[in-house]
Formats: sequence, structure tokens, C-alpha cells
Amino acid sequence: MPDPGVLRIHTDGAARGNPGPAAFAYVIARDGEEDIEEKGVLGPRTNNVAEYIALVKALEHAARLGARRLEIFTDSDLMVNQMKGLFKVKNPGLKDYWNRAKDLFREFENVHISHIPREQNSQADRLCNEALDGASGKPASAAPRTRTPATRTGDLRVDTARADALDCLRGVAGAWARGDPNDPKPEDVWEQLWTILDDAGVLRGARPR
Repeated sequence: MPDPGVLRIHTDGAARGNPGPAAFAYVIARDGEEDIEEKGVLGPRTNNVAEYIALVKALEHAARLGARRLEIFTDSDLMVNQMKGLFKVKNPGLKDYWNRAKDLFREFENVHISHIPREQNSQADRLCNEALDGASGKPASAAPRTRTPATRTGDLRVDTARADALDCLRGVAGAWARGDPNDPKPEDVWEQLWTILDDAGVLRGARPR
């Protein structure tokens, strides 16, 4: 049974293009009260930056409510693993937001952040798409978050994605060498690698489910 003293928060950030028009959304669930829903547009951002902005804004709101314990759910596996310290934050565009989120974590007695599939984050995802559709003047829809392929040899994005993927694998190898093959889980590593390649725009076709 959920702890009545814990706020349950779902966050989402999205960018149509990478970077491109972006938005954030979050939902704060409180026992016995209506959910708090917030959304907004951000201007051109990457998807990962939008995810972090959603997290920071949700944490700031929770602090204003006087919350002490939080359960946070997001479909950004990259952000979860970075916030847990499993993966390094190398991108300077994310570093400031990561630092702000870590500072906000310390304002609470306990914060637990978990990755969930996108379909389990539907309320926050809907709000995010509503914000994006409203900014573009389009009717609300679950519009795809597109990526521009970049597969030319020597392309900076390809080289950066390769370096980030290799750094991820080295970090995972070190973690697994400590004896627990499920810390991090192989499924989470796959999601992390996919995120690196997807955000760089080097993948073709739809994300496998």
C-alpha cells in the first residue's frame, strides 16, 4: 500500500527534433486530493534537457508543498541512471540541471527515482504533447519525437555517440566486475545505449518496444 506521506510524481520532457521545440510536464499525486498537473513549453532544447527541466520543476514544486518523501517515475532511463550515479554526466548541457536536481534531492528526507515504460507514464506524456501541440497550433495528439539521421562517416554526432557509448560500456564493465551482473541491469544498459544513439540521431526506424 502506498505510503500516505509520500508524494508520487511522474515527469516527462519532449523535444520534436534534437534540438527542437520542447516542453516539460509533471504530475504530482497526493492521497485524498486531486492530482497536480503542470506543463509548459521551453523553446528549442534537446530531449534530455527537457527531461531534466521537468524533473527540476517537479522537485521545486514538491519542495513548495512541504513534502519530505518522494517517489519519482520517468520514462527517461538515462536520467534515472545519471541521478543514481550509475552513469556519468558528460554533456555540459545537462550538467547544470543534474547539479540542480541533486541539490534539490538533498532538501527531502528520501527521494526514490525509477524508470518506467512510456506507456506507464501516459498522463505526463499527454500533458507534454498538449504543451507542444498548443505551441505549434496543432490539435492535441501523441506526436512522434523525431530524430534526424546522421550516419555519415566522420560526422561529429556519430563520433560523439561512439565515444559516449564506449564510455558507458566501460563504466558498466567496471560495475559488473564488482560482482553483481544485475547492477545495473542489462536491460537498463541497453536502454542507455539506445538513448545515446537515438539522441545523436544515428538510428533509423522506430524504437523497438
